[in-house]
Amino acid sequence: MHLISRPLHRRNTVEQMSAVGPESLLIALVTAGFVGMVFTIQVTREFINFGAGTAVGGVLALTLSRELAPVLTAVILAGRVGSAFAAEIGTMQVTEQIDALHMLKTDPIDYLVIPRVVACGLMLPLLNVLGLLTGLLGGLVISTNMYGITSTVFLNSVRNFLTPWDLTSSIIKAFVFGCLIAVIGCSWGLTTTGGAKGVGQSTTTAVVTALLAIFITNFFLSFVMFQGTGSALAGGL
Repeated sequence: MHLISRPLHRRNTVEQMSAVGPESLLIALVTAGFVGMVFTIQVTREFINFGAGTAVGGVLALTLSRELAPVLTAVILAGRVGSAFAAEIGTMQVTEQIDALHMLKTDPIDYLVIPRVVACGLMLPLLNVLGLLTGLLGGLVISTNMYGITSTVFLNSVRNFLTPWDLTSSIIKAFVFGCLIAVIGCSWGLTTTGGAKGVGQSTTTAVVTALLAIFITNFFLSFVMFQGTGSALAGGL
């Protein structure tokens, strides 16, 4: 309701988008790249033994898009950004800066929370897509150099297996996770009490709560999006 009925603080939103996106980009890409390489190492030799080496790229693409890319990117942001939100707003709360905002007739939700929610909701899907591409690149490097699977075979497998819905579901998950991380981090920050010790407790609790929320929400989203029998493997082999 705040986002719909109140004007958005654009400068705060841009600053938070910078903190969530560009400043988290390197660690998100490095993580996705190595996850893609490790997954390829674990899967490729087993698939080759079963005569399904041509399906490696497609299986990696499905795994990254549906689960690994959005979940791992969200986990990274929960630890890096969610904790920062809780610590920053918690410090403002215990030092009475939040009360000062009230005195200035500025709603802390509009000024502090909404820009962070918007920033995470917009930037995490973007980081997710870049992480997906990086993970596929890592898998391509390993499959071509270690297992002799040509880049053409790998990329054709990705094209045959991956559907627009897989990419859409990945973006939806990332958006939901981003909003969860921001809301949880800001909520624990705004309810901080007890001085410096309370800030530390709120920061830790915010990260743990965000991680649990990500994993639980991921189950329900996956159940809704992918329940029933699938046809991706049958169509790609």
